[in-house]
Amino acid sequence: MRHTIAAWLVLVLAGSVDAGVHVDIGIRLPAPPPLVVVPAVPVVQYAPSAPANLFFYGGQYWVFTNGGWYASAGYDGPWVVVAPQIVPRPLLVVPIRYYHVPPGQWKAWRRQEPPRWRHEWGREWAEKRGWRGHHDRDDDRGHGRGRGKG
Repeated sequence: MRHTIAAWLVLVLAGSVDAGVHVDIGIRLPAPPPLVVVPAVPVVQYAPSAPANLFFYGGQYWVFTNGGWYASAGYDGPWVVVAPQIVPRPLLVVPIRYYHVPPGQWKAWRRQEPPRWRHEWGREWAEKRGWRGHHDRDDDRGHGRGRGKG
């Protein structure tokens, strides 16, 4: 049910792109990039040759850049900002190794695990999403690593 609601919200947001509400995220691709299935999450594909964290899921392209997610019906945009609360879970569980341009703080994390979204977006986000995962274990031991917006 959650995935259905999230997909519906994304479609509504994507529909607003046609109304002229879009964001330039600086990605310029001359043609659709080749896509490869993410083995750990076979419903998601990634673009290993793209100069960005570009994924394909649910009939849309997704980019993670500058700490946020963007969606588009086309590989070259227009892009719409997607709130962290409604990013589909399959995208969130993609291991870090499939991010072509991972943020700096992710380099201290295990590449075979998904990003620590709770550290990126905060405990409140994790609780509202019901986010539970070994990769987001409570590492708040004063190390200060992996702290993002949140």
